[in-house]
Amino acid sequence: MAKGKIVKAAGAISLATTFSRILGYIKDMILAKYFGATGLSDVFFVAFRIPNLLRELFAEGSMSSAVVPVLKEAQVKQGQEETKKIVKSLFTFIIVIVGIITLLGIIFSPLIVKLIAPGFIQNPEKFDLTVLLTRIMFPFLLFISLAALTMGTLNTNNIFFVPALAPCFLNIAIIILVTGLSSFFFNPIVSVAVGVTLGGLLQWLVQAPQFYKNGFSFGFTAFHPALKKIIILVIPTTVAMAVNQINIFVSTIIASFLPDGSVTYLYYSMRLIQLPIGVFGVAVGMAVLPTLAQHVAEGNKTQLTKDFTFSLKFLFFLTIPSTIGLIMLKEPIVNTLFQRGAFDITATINTAQALLFYSLGILGTVGSRTITATFYSLHDTKTPVICATVGMLTNIAISILLMHTMKHNGLALAYSVAATVQFLMLSIFIKGKITEISFFAIIPSLMKSTVAAIVSVGIAKLICDIDSSLWLHSEKMLLKFLWLGTSIVIAILFYFLICYLLKHEELGYILKKLRRRL
Repeated sequence: MAKGKIVKAAGAISLATTFSRILGYIKDMILAKYFGATGLSDVFFVAFRIPNLLRELFAEGSMSSAVVPVLKEAQVKQGQEETKKIVKSLFTFIIVIVGIITLLGIIFSPLIVKLIAPGFIQNPEKFDLTVLLTRIMFPFLLFISLAALTMGTLNTNNIFFVPALAPCFLNIAIIILVTGLSSFFFNPIVSVAVGVTLGGLLQWLVQAPQFYKNGFSFGFTAFHPALKKIIILVIPTTVAMAVNQINIFVSTIIASFLPDGSVTYLYYSMRLIQLPIGVFGVAVGMAVLPTLAQHVAEGNKTQLTKDFTFSLKFLFFLTIPSTIGLIMLKEPIVNTLFQRGAFDITATINTAQALLFYSLGILGTVGSRTITATFYSLHDTKTPVICATVGMLTNIAISILLMHTMKHNGLALAYSVAATVQFLMLSIFIKGKITEISFFAIIPSLMKSTVAAIVSVGIAKLICDIDSSLWLHSEKMLLKFLWLGTSIVIAILFYFLICYLLKHEELGYILKKLRRRL
């Protein structure tokens, strides 16, 4: 059954992504301890956003979205052997094209940094260090592109856990380089950049055994006709990804003119909202894409509609409690994860404020990913570009409007408003394309999730407020982890209990599957 396949795949991706996010937060805790919220940390986060943007454009985002539908269609209509030929052709294309882009990026890093962080030009030392880190991290783009090809191929064959687990090795590499080898570099921040590049290489290599086990291999071959189809799909997909990333880069450019620490506040708060976005939003989007692509290849529009509606309801069931949790528990979360060493109470307060405004856009962001995956399964990559462009323009306008009055908080709010606008537009367009979809059918599930989340997180908030002074200081880290962790576990238990009493459909489906398995 398609629902079971989606839930199983989403569960595997969520589990692996959770491991990666935990390691990611450990990495961020280490970075916060070593570098705090200073001009030095700003340098790294700006430099990393440059190859990270290109990763979104040419690797994980656009490649997965364009490759999976084409490979799934080839599997259904032409067989596995033809699929293997397409993969080899893609490997050849990546080595040549992305390799050239990487070399150009290394050469023109000074120009790129001038464009992305013009505020750094006034400080030559800060600018030169950003250029150096950018050059060190540019090969990350090639490695992560190969990792994305491997991931898309495995996803097409319904293998999700190993590809989703691969990003863990990026975090592991950074942790080892910073804690064990940073003293060997002339500037400790350079160790982070080296860790990024090494982590990208590992992220590709750890998927290789599963890749070969399923009959695929890396090798050079001639141009395959399907590659043209993928490129045609990739172009508008890449534009859509570019537009989405511009939202983040607008914040970076504006924040470079704000007081020191602004880029870092936005980075850490963005990292926190990436937990529900990555664990739930990306997981459901990745899990549903092969299934919807198969329905399209088979011409089964009825099942396509049912699985789309179920996926969106299931996504909000998972995401709403974490969204409300980040809003209501923002200070304890930021304090527990980051406040130590150079990261002081001022950094905690400013990061928590940004987290509040970023959290308002979580539902719009995760919802957009699932609807966009549906458009990609229909081989429509143009509509998401239109919606993303409107979202980008909204973000730029509101960012400029609020930057002077709300500082970095205004940039976070602008991002959330833009994400919501983009989601609403995508909803309208997908309804026009698949008229059978009824968004009103989602409302009962949405309301039950919201009520259950507010009550359960409210209980966690009361527990944390028993000793509110605990969240003002940098000491007692173990106690804070236990206190906050216990509060969150209690909130999760109450959430599922309330959803059970409200007869929540998605929880009922999960319990039904568990009973069958047991």
